[in-house]
Amino acid sequence: MNKRPFLFLIGGIFSLMIAMGIGRFAYTPILPLMQNALSFTNAEAGYLASSNYAGYFVGAILAGVLPLKKHKTLYLRLSLIVSILTTCMMGLTHFYLLMLIVRFVSGVVSAFIFVLASSIVLDRLAVTGKTSWSGIFYSGVGFGIFFSTLFIPSLNNLFEWEGVWVGLAIVSIILTIFVWFWLKDSPNTMKKDEQQINTQAPPLKWLPWLITAYGLEGLGYIVTGTFIVSIAEKSPTFSIDPTFVWMVVGLGAIPSCIIWSTLAKKSGFVKTLVFSMILQSIGIALPVFWLTQSSFIISALLFGATFMGITTLATTLARQMSPSNSSRIIGYLTATYAAGQMIGPTIAGILSSYTQSFNSALIGAATVVFIGAVLFVSGIRFDRMPNIETTSIKSN
Repeated sequence: MNKRPFLFLIGGIFSLMIAMGIGRFAYTPILPLMQNALSFTNAEAGYLASSNYAGYFVGAILAGVLPLKKHKTLYLRLSLIVSILTTCMMGLTHFYLLMLIVRFVSGVVSAFIFVLASSIVLDRLAVTGKTSWSGIFYSGVGFGIFFSTLFIPSLNNLFEWEGVWVGLAIVSIILTIFVWFWLKDSPNTMKKDEQQINTQAPPLKWLPWLITAYGLEGLGYIVTGTFIVSIAEKSPTFSIDPTFVWMVVGLGAIPSCIIWSTLAKKSGFVKTLVFSMILQSIGIALPVFWLTQSSFIISALLFGATFMGITTLATTLARQMSPSNSSRIIGYLTATYAAGQMIGPTIAGILSSYTQSFNSALIGAATVVFIGAVLFVSGIRFDRMPNIETTSIKSN
Protein backbone atom coordinates (compact mmCIF):
# COMPACT_ATOMS: atom_id res chain seq x y z
CA MET A 1 0.00 0.00 0.00
CA ASN A 2 2.88 2.37 0.76
CA LYS A 3 4.26 1.86 -2.73
CA ARG A 4 1.02 2.81 -4.51
CA PRO A 5 1.17 6.61 -4.09
CA PHE A 6 4.88 6.52 -4.85
CA LEU A 7 4.41 4.58 -8.11
CA PHE A 8 1.46 6.81 -9.00
CA LEU A 9 3.70 9.86 -8.59
CA ILE A 10 6.48 8.30 -10.69
CA GLY A 11 3.92 7.69 -13.44
CA GLY A 12 3.01 11.38 -13.32
CA ILE A 13 6.66 12.41 -13.47
CA PHE A 14 7.29 10.14 -16.48
CA SER A 15 4.26 11.61 -18.29
CA LEU A 16 5.73 15.12 -17.93
CA MET A 17 9.14 13.86 -19.05
CA ILE A 18 7.55 12.55 -22.26
CA ALA A 19 5.24 15.46 -23.04
CA MET A 20 7.27 18.42 -21.82
CA GLY A 21 10.92 17.44 -21.35
CA ILE A 22 11.03 15.60 -24.69
CA GLY A 23 7.92 16.41 -26.74
CA ARG A 24 8.13 20.16 -26.21
CA PHE A 25 11.56 21.19 -24.99
CA ALA A 26 13.90 18.77 -26.80
CA TYR A 27 13.52 21.14 -29.77
CA THR A 28 15.66 23.75 -27.97
CA PRO A 29 18.94 21.76 -27.82
CA ILE A 30 18.27 20.07 -31.20
CA LEU A 31 17.56 23.42 -32.91
CA PRO A 32 21.24 24.42 -33.48
CA LEU A 33 21.89 20.97 -35.01
CA MET A 34 18.92 21.41 -37.36
CA GLN A 35 19.93 24.97 -38.24
CA ASN A 36 23.46 23.86 -39.15
CA ALA A 37 22.20 20.95 -41.26
CA LEU A 38 19.18 22.59 -42.90
CA SER A 39 20.27 26.26 -42.88
CA PHE A 40 17.24 27.49 -40.90
CA THR A 41 17.16 31.22 -40.27
CA ASN A 42 16.28 32.44 -36.78
CA ALA A 43 12.89 33.55 -38.11
CA GLU A 44 12.17 30.07 -39.51
CA ALA A 45 13.27 28.52 -36.23
CA GLY A 46 10.90 30.89 -34.42
CA TYR A 47 7.98 29.93 -36.69
CA LEU A 48 8.66 26.25 -36.05
CA ALA A 49 8.72 26.85 -32.29
CA SER A 50 5.56 28.96 -32.47
CA SER A 51 3.80 26.19 -34.41
CA ASN A 52 4.35 23.90 -31.44
CA TYR A 53 3.12 26.53 -29.01
CA ALA A 54 0.09 27.24 -31.22
CA GLY A 55 -0.74 23.56 -30.92
CA TYR A 56 -0.21 23.78 -27.18
CA PHE A 57 -2.66 26.70 -27.09
CA VAL A 58 -5.31 24.74 -29.02
CA GLY A 59 -4.76 21.67 -26.85
CA ALA A 60 -5.09 23.67 -23.65
CA ILE A 61 -8.37 25.20 -24.81
CA LEU A 62 -9.74 21.80 -25.84
CA ALA A 63 -8.68 20.32 -22.50
CA GLY A 64 -10.56 23.15 -20.79
CA VAL A 65 -13.84 22.82 -22.70
CA LEU A 66 -14.14 19.13 -23.56
CA PRO A 67 -15.90 16.85 -21.03
CA LEU A 68 -12.80 14.91 -19.98
CA LYS A 69 -13.77 14.13 -16.39
CA LYS A 70 -14.91 10.55 -16.96
CA HIS A 71 -12.18 9.45 -19.35
CA LYS A 72 -9.00 11.20 -18.19
CA THR A 73 -6.91 8.01 -18.28
CA LEU A 74 -8.02 7.11 -21.82
CA TYR A 75 -7.32 10.58 -23.20
CA LEU A 76 -3.97 10.66 -21.43
CA ARG A 77 -2.89 7.35 -22.98
CA LEU A 78 -3.99 8.35 -26.48
CA SER A 79 -2.12 11.64 -26.11
CA LEU A 80 1.05 9.83 -25.04
CA ILE A 81 0.91 7.62 -28.14
CA VAL A 82 0.51 10.63 -30.45
CA SER A 83 3.32 12.46 -28.63
CA ILE A 84 5.70 9.56 -29.30
CA LEU A 85 4.71 9.44 -32.98
CA THR A 86 5.26 13.17 -33.50
CA THR A 87 8.66 13.06 -31.78
CA CYS A 88 9.70 10.21 -34.09
CA MET A 89 8.33 11.91 -37.21
CA MET A 90 10.52 14.98 -36.62
CA GLY A 91 13.50 12.78 -37.42
CA LEU A 92 11.93 11.27 -40.53
CA THR A 93 11.39 14.39 -42.65
CA HIS A 94 13.32 17.38 -44.03
CA PHE A 95 10.16 19.01 -45.40
CA TYR A 96 9.66 22.28 -43.50
CA LEU A 97 5.86 22.46 -43.95
CA LEU A 98 5.45 18.92 -42.62
CA MET A 99 7.65 19.83 -39.64
CA LEU A 100 5.33 22.75 -38.91
CA ILE A 101 2.33 20.38 -38.89
CA VAL A 102 4.09 17.75 -36.77
CA ARG A 103 5.19 20.30 -34.19
CA PHE A 104 1.66 21.71 -34.07
CA VAL A 105 0.16 18.27 -33.35
CA SER A 106 2.91 17.63 -30.79
CA GLY A 107 1.91 20.85 -29.04
CA VAL A 108 -1.75 19.82 -28.91
CA VAL A 109 -1.03 16.50 -27.21
CA SER A 110 1.60 18.05 -24.91
CA ALA A 111 -1.08 20.36 -23.53
CA PHE A 112 -3.51 17.45 -23.14
CA ILE A 113 -0.93 15.42 -21.24
CA PHE A 114 0.06 18.33 -19.02
CA VAL A 115 -3.52 19.30 -18.14
CA LEU A 116 -4.77 15.73 -17.68
CA ALA A 117 -1.75 14.50 -15.73
CA SER A 118 -1.84 17.62 -13.52
CA SER A 119 -5.55 17.17 -12.84
CA ILE A 120 -5.21 13.44 -12.06
CA VAL A 121 -2.13 13.83 -9.86
CA LEU A 122 -3.20 16.98 -7.97
CA ASP A 123 -6.65 15.52 -7.27
CA ARG A 124 -5.16 12.27 -5.99
CA LEU A 125 -2.57 14.05 -3.86
CA ALA A 126 -5.27 16.25 -2.31
CA VAL A 127 -7.34 13.20 -1.36
CA THR A 128 -4.41 11.26 0.11
CA GLY A 129 -3.22 14.28 2.11
CA LYS A 130 0.05 14.53 0.20
CA THR A 131 -0.42 17.89 -1.52
CA SER A 132 3.15 18.78 -0.57
CA TRP A 133 4.24 16.25 -3.21
CA SER A 134 3.03 18.46 -6.08
CA GLY A 135 6.52 19.94 -6.38
CA ILE A 136 7.95 16.45 -6.86
CA PHE A 137 5.44 15.78 -9.63
CA TYR A 138 6.30 18.92 -11.58
CA SER A 139 10.02 18.12 -11.31
CA GLY A 140 9.25 15.69 -14.17
CA VAL A 141 9.79 18.53 -16.65
CA GLY A 142 13.29 19.18 -15.28
CA PHE A 143 14.10 15.46 -15.27
CA GLY A 144 12.89 15.23 -18.87
CA ILE A 145 15.03 18.18 -19.98
CA PHE A 146 18.12 16.89 -18.20
CA PHE A 147 17.97 13.21 -19.17
CA SER A 148 16.91 13.82 -22.78
CA THR A 149 19.81 16.25 -23.20
CA LEU A 150 22.22 13.58 -21.94
CA PHE A 151 21.41 11.46 -25.00
CA ILE A 152 21.65 14.23 -27.58
CA PRO A 153 25.45 14.53 -28.15
CA SER A 154 25.93 10.75 -28.55
CA LEU A 155 22.87 10.29 -30.75
CA ASN A 156 23.94 13.24 -32.90
CA ASN A 157 27.46 11.86 -33.35
CA LEU A 158 26.07 8.45 -34.37
CA PHE A 159 22.94 9.31 -36.34
CA GLU A 160 22.92 13.10 -36.87
CA TRP A 161 19.99 15.28 -35.75
CA GLU A 162 17.43 12.91 -37.29
CA GLY A 163 18.60 10.10 -35.05
CA VAL A 164 18.28 12.33 -32.00
CA TRP A 165 14.52 12.68 -32.55
CA VAL A 166 14.04 8.95 -33.24
CA GLY A 167 16.18 7.98 -30.23
CA LEU A 168 14.17 10.25 -27.93
CA ALA A 169 10.96 8.69 -29.29
CA ILE A 170 12.29 5.28 -28.23
CA VAL A 171 13.06 6.65 -24.75
CA SER A 172 9.47 7.97 -24.63
CA ILE A 173 8.09 4.52 -25.49
CA ILE A 174 9.94 2.98 -22.54
CA LEU A 175 8.64 5.66 -20.15
CA THR A 176 5.09 5.32 -21.49
CA ILE A 177 4.97 1.66 -20.47
CA PHE A 178 5.32 2.68 -16.82
CA VAL A 179 2.81 5.56 -17.16
CA TRP A 180 0.30 3.13 -18.66
CA PHE A 181 0.33 0.91 -15.58
CA TRP A 182 0.91 3.44 -12.80
CA LEU A 183 -1.02 6.61 -13.69
CA LYS A 184 -4.78 6.09 -13.59
CA ASP A 185 -7.59 8.42 -12.63
CA SER A 186 -9.79 7.76 -9.60
CA PRO A 187 -13.14 9.49 -10.25
CA ASN A 188 -15.30 11.01 -7.53
CA THR A 189 -12.44 11.32 -5.09
CA MET A 190 -12.95 14.86 -3.79
CA LYS A 191 -13.66 15.11 -0.08
CA LYS A 192 -16.05 17.46 1.66
CA ASP A 193 -13.26 19.10 3.60
CA GLU A 194 -11.68 20.05 0.25
CA GLN A 195 -14.70 22.17 -0.51
CA GLN A 196 -14.34 23.88 2.85
CA ILE A 197 -10.68 24.52 2.19
CA ASN A 198 -11.56 26.16 -1.12
CA THR A 199 -13.26 29.03 0.72
CA GLN A 200 -9.84 29.96 2.14
CA ALA A 201 -8.24 30.22 -1.32
CA PRO A 202 -8.11 33.44 -3.38
CA PRO A 203 -11.63 34.26 -4.68
CA LEU A 204 -12.54 33.47 -8.29
CA LYS A 205 -12.88 37.20 -9.03
CA TRP A 206 -9.06 37.42 -8.78
CA LEU A 207 -8.64 34.73 -11.45
CA PRO A 208 -8.33 37.24 -14.37
CA TRP A 209 -5.27 38.75 -12.67
CA LEU A 210 -3.71 35.32 -12.28
CA ILE A 211 -4.48 34.39 -15.88
CA THR A 212 -3.14 37.69 -17.32
CA ALA A 213 0.09 37.59 -15.32
CA TYR A 214 0.60 33.93 -16.19
CA GLY A 215 0.04 34.73 -19.87
CA LEU A 216 2.79 37.37 -19.71
CA GLU A 217 5.06 34.78 -18.12
CA GLY A 218 4.39 32.49 -21.08
CA LEU A 219 5.18 35.29 -23.54
CA GLY A 220 8.46 36.23 -21.85
CA TYR A 221 10.02 33.01 -20.59
CA ILE A 222 9.66 31.17 -23.90
CA VAL A 223 12.18 33.41 -25.66
CA THR A 224 14.95 32.02 -23.48
CA GLY A 225 13.23 28.62 -23.51
CA THR A 226 13.48 28.49 -27.30
CA PHE A 227 16.74 30.22 -28.17
CA ILE A 228 19.17 29.98 -25.24
CA VAL A 229 21.13 27.08 -26.76
CA SER A 230 21.27 28.78 -30.17
CA ILE A 231 22.44 32.02 -28.54
CA ALA A 232 25.20 30.15 -26.69
CA GLU A 233 26.16 28.25 -29.85
CA LYS A 234 26.55 31.51 -31.82
CA SER A 235 28.41 33.32 -29.04
CA PRO A 236 32.22 33.57 -29.41
CA THR A 237 32.57 33.56 -25.62
CA PHE A 238 30.98 30.09 -25.24
CA SER A 239 33.59 27.40 -25.88
CA ILE A 240 31.96 24.20 -24.56
CA ASP A 241 29.15 22.11 -26.08
CA PRO A 242 26.12 24.44 -26.14
CA THR A 243 23.78 21.59 -25.16
CA PHE A 244 25.42 21.84 -21.72
CA VAL A 245 23.41 25.06 -21.23
CA TRP A 246 20.17 23.10 -21.60
CA MET A 247 21.40 20.45 -19.17
CA VAL A 248 21.94 23.24 -16.63
CA VAL A 249 18.34 24.37 -17.25
CA GLY A 250 17.16 20.83 -16.49
CA LEU A 251 19.30 20.58 -13.36
CA GLY A 252 17.91 23.88 -12.12
CA ALA A 253 14.34 22.78 -12.86
CA ILE A 254 14.48 19.40 -11.05
CA PRO A 255 14.48 20.69 -7.43
CA SER A 256 12.85 24.05 -8.23
CA CYS A 257 9.22 22.97 -7.87
CA ILE A 258 9.86 21.48 -4.44
CA ILE A 259 11.83 24.53 -3.29
CA TRP A 260 9.27 27.07 -4.54
CA SER A 261 6.34 25.06 -3.14
CA THR A 262 8.03 24.90 0.26
CA LEU A 263 8.75 28.63 0.17
CA ALA A 264 5.15 29.33 -0.89
CA LYS A 265 3.76 27.48 2.12
CA LYS A 266 5.88 29.62 4.44
CA SER A 267 5.67 33.01 2.71
CA GLY A 268 2.49 32.78 0.60
CA PHE A 269 1.89 31.65 -2.95
CA VAL A 270 1.44 35.10 -4.50
CA LYS A 271 4.49 36.65 -2.83
CA THR A 272 6.55 33.69 -3.99
CA LEU A 273 5.25 34.09 -7.55
CA VAL A 274 6.26 37.77 -7.55
CA PHE A 275 9.77 36.97 -6.31
CA SER A 276 10.31 34.06 -8.72
CA MET A 277 9.22 36.09 -11.75
CA ILE A 278 11.50 39.01 -10.85
CA LEU A 279 14.37 36.53 -10.49
CA GLN A 280 13.53 35.01 -13.85
CA SER A 281 13.45 38.42 -15.58
CA ILE A 282 16.98 39.07 -14.29
CA GLY A 283 18.15 35.71 -15.63
CA ILE A 284 16.62 36.35 -19.06
CA ALA A 285 18.33 39.74 -19.45
CA LEU A 286 21.70 38.66 -18.00
CA PRO A 287 23.45 37.65 -21.29
CA VAL A 288 22.64 41.08 -22.76
CA PHE A 289 24.67 42.94 -20.15
CA TRP A 290 27.25 40.27 -19.28
CA LEU A 291 28.23 38.14 -22.27
CA THR A 292 30.53 35.43 -20.92
CA GLN A 293 30.42 31.66 -20.55
CA SER A 294 29.61 32.11 -16.87
CA SER A 295 26.69 34.43 -17.62
CA PHE A 296 25.11 31.84 -19.91
CA ILE A 297 25.36 29.18 -17.22
CA ILE A 298 23.97 31.50 -14.52
CA SER A 299 21.18 32.61 -16.87
CA ALA A 300 20.34 28.97 -17.64
CA LEU A 301 20.35 28.11 -13.94
CA LEU A 302 18.07 31.03 -13.03
CA PHE A 303 15.77 30.15 -15.90
CA GLY A 304 15.62 26.47 -14.99
CA ALA A 305 15.15 27.29 -11.32
CA THR A 306 12.09 29.47 -11.98
CA PHE A 307 10.05 28.54 -15.05
CA MET A 308 8.58 25.28 -13.73
CA GLY A 309 8.38 26.63 -10.19
CA ILE A 310 6.16 29.44 -11.50
CA THR A 311 3.99 26.87 -13.30
CA THR A 312 3.68 24.79 -10.13
CA LEU A 313 2.64 27.77 -8.02
CA ALA A 314 0.21 29.21 -10.58
CA THR A 315 -1.41 25.83 -11.30
CA THR A 316 -1.78 25.00 -7.62
CA LEU A 317 -3.22 28.46 -6.95
CA ALA A 318 -5.72 28.06 -9.80
CA ARG A 319 -6.79 24.65 -8.51
CA GLN A 320 -7.41 26.15 -5.06
CA MET A 321 -10.01 28.45 -6.61
CA SER A 322 -12.00 25.57 -8.13
CA PRO A 323 -10.91 22.13 -6.87
CA SER A 324 -14.13 20.50 -8.11
CA ASN A 325 -13.31 21.38 -11.71
CA SER A 326 -9.53 21.30 -11.76
CA SER A 327 -9.00 20.14 -15.36
CA ARG A 328 -11.08 23.02 -16.75
CA ILE A 329 -9.51 25.77 -14.62
CA ILE A 330 -5.99 24.43 -15.33
CA GLY A 331 -6.93 24.25 -19.01
CA TYR A 332 -7.92 27.93 -19.13
CA LEU A 333 -4.76 28.97 -17.31
CA THR A 334 -2.59 26.86 -19.60
CA ALA A 335 -4.34 28.26 -22.69
CA THR A 336 -3.39 31.83 -21.79
CA TYR A 337 0.16 30.72 -21.02
CA ALA A 338 0.26 28.96 -24.40
CA ALA A 339 -1.05 32.05 -26.20
CA GLY A 340 1.94 33.97 -24.86
CA GLN A 341 4.29 31.17 -25.89
CA MET A 342 2.84 31.18 -29.39
CA ILE A 343 3.66 34.88 -29.89
CA GLY A 344 7.06 35.03 -28.16
CA PRO A 345 9.30 32.93 -30.46
CA THR A 346 7.89 34.50 -33.62
CA ILE A 347 8.58 38.05 -32.42
CA ALA A 348 12.01 37.07 -31.06
CA GLY A 349 12.95 35.22 -34.25
CA ILE A 350 11.95 38.12 -36.51
CA LEU A 351 13.68 40.69 -34.27
CA SER A 352 16.91 38.69 -34.15
CA SER A 353 16.88 38.13 -37.93
CA TYR A 354 16.57 41.89 -38.55
CA THR A 355 19.01 43.04 -35.86
CA GLN A 356 21.40 40.06 -36.14
CA SER A 357 21.27 39.91 -32.36
CA PHE A 358 19.00 38.46 -29.66
CA ASN A 359 19.59 41.41 -27.30
CA SER A 360 16.38 43.30 -28.08
CA ALA A 361 14.34 40.08 -27.85
CA LEU A 362 15.84 39.18 -24.48
CA ILE A 363 15.29 42.68 -23.05
CA GLY A 364 11.69 42.63 -24.27
CA ALA A 365 11.10 39.18 -22.78
CA ALA A 366 12.59 40.20 -19.41
CA THR A 367 10.39 43.31 -19.37
CA VAL A 368 7.22 41.32 -20.07
CA VAL A 369 7.96 38.87 -17.24
CA PHE A 370 8.64 41.77 -14.86
CA ILE A 371 5.27 43.36 -15.76
CA GLY A 372 3.64 40.01 -14.97
CA ALA A 373 5.28 40.07 -11.55
CA VAL A 374 3.89 43.56 -10.95
CA LEU A 375 0.37 42.36 -11.80
CA PHE A 376 0.68 39.57 -9.23
CA VAL A 377 1.29 42.17 -6.50
CA SER A 378 -2.47 42.83 -6.44
CA GLY A 379 -3.03 39.37 -4.96
CA ILE A 380 -0.53 39.55 -2.10
CA ARG A 381 -3.35 40.36 0.32
CA PHE A 382 -4.69 36.82 -0.17
CA ASP A 383 -1.47 35.40 1.28
CA ARG A 384 -2.76 36.39 4.72
CA MET A 385 -5.42 33.69 4.44
CA PRO A 386 -4.82 30.17 5.77
CA ASN A 387 -2.82 28.24 3.21
CA ILE A 388 -4.62 25.43 1.42
CA GLU A 389 -1.57 23.20 1.39
CA THR A 390 -1.12 23.35 5.15
CA THR A 391 -4.84 23.07 5.84
CA SER A 392 -5.21 20.10 3.51
CA ILE A 393 -2.42 18.20 5.21
CA LYS A 394 -3.89 18.87 8.65
CA SER A 395 -7.40 17.85 7.60
CA ASN A 396 -6.19 14.51 6.35
